Amino acid sequence: MSKIAVLGATGSLGKHVVQQAVAAGHEVSALVRAPSRLPAELRARISVLQFDLAKASLDALSAALRGHDAVINTAGLVTEGEAFVGLVDRLVASLEAIAPGERPVCWFMAGAGLLDIDKSGRRGVDLPKVSSTYWPHRVNFGRIQSTQLDWRILCPGPMVEEPAIGIDRLRVATDELPVHLPAIVQALPGPLVLPFFAYRVPEMIIPYADAAALMLANLDAGGAMSRHRIGLALPLGMRGKKSEWAARAKDAA
Repeated sequence: MSKIAVLGATGSLGKHVVQQAVAAGHEVSALVRAPSRLPAELRARISVLQFDLAKASLDALSAALRGHDAVINTAGLVTEGEAFVGLVDRLVASLEAIAPGERPVCWFMAGAGLLDIDKSGRRGVDLPKVSSTYWPHRVNFGRIQSTQLDWRILCPGPMVEEPAIGIDRLRVATDELPVHLPAIVQALPGPLVLPFFAYRVPEMIIPYADAAALMLANLDAGGAMSRHRIGLALPLGMRGKKSEWAARAKDAA
C-alpha cells in the first residue's frame, strides 16, 4: 500500500480519489482549505491538513508533501486561467524542492485537448475556441515537462458523476487522443479540424470514479505511464452526455 497526498480532496474528482484510496488500504493525507467539507466518517480515516495552496509557503507545502509515495493533484480549474497556472507552478516548485531520491510520483490533471490529434504533434488546445479556454493546460504542461519529476497527466474529456464503467473497459491512450480522427485531419487547418474534434468529445466523457481508479492503479515509480499524458475514452459505441459540450459541438459544426 502507498502513502498518498491528495490535493483538492473535497472536489468532484478528489473525493472519489480519497474514497477509493481509503477503500484500497492506502494511507491518505488530504490537503484542503475547508476540512469541514470532508465527510466526518472519512476525516476519521485519513490525515487532514488545512492548506490554502495559493497562500501557503513553498517550504510548508514541500514539508507537507515530503514522505509520501504519491501526490495526486485534483485542485484548481482551467477556467481560472492564470490562477490555475500559478497553482500548478507552485505545486511543481514545492515538489522540486524535495530531494530527488525522496520525490513522490505525481499525477496532474488536464483535459483531452492536451493530447496530440495528429502525427504533427498538433493538439486540441491549438484549435480555435478550444485554445481560448483551455490554454492553461498548454502552459502547465510546459512547466511539468521541464521538471525531473516522475509525473503523469490525466487528460480525460469532461467528467460526470455516473457509475464507474471500469478501467479495464475504457480505451486508454498515451500522449494522443484515444479516439479515431480521419487521416484527412492532418492536412486541414485548425478551424476545419474543430468539428471533427468536437464530434469525438462525447466518447471521452467519463465518470469521475473511473478517472480516480486509473490514477490509483498507476502509482509505481517509473511505470509505463511515467512522464506521459494519458487519454481516456468510453468503450467503442458509447457516447456520454454533458450539456456544455453538446452546445459547443453544435457551434463548431
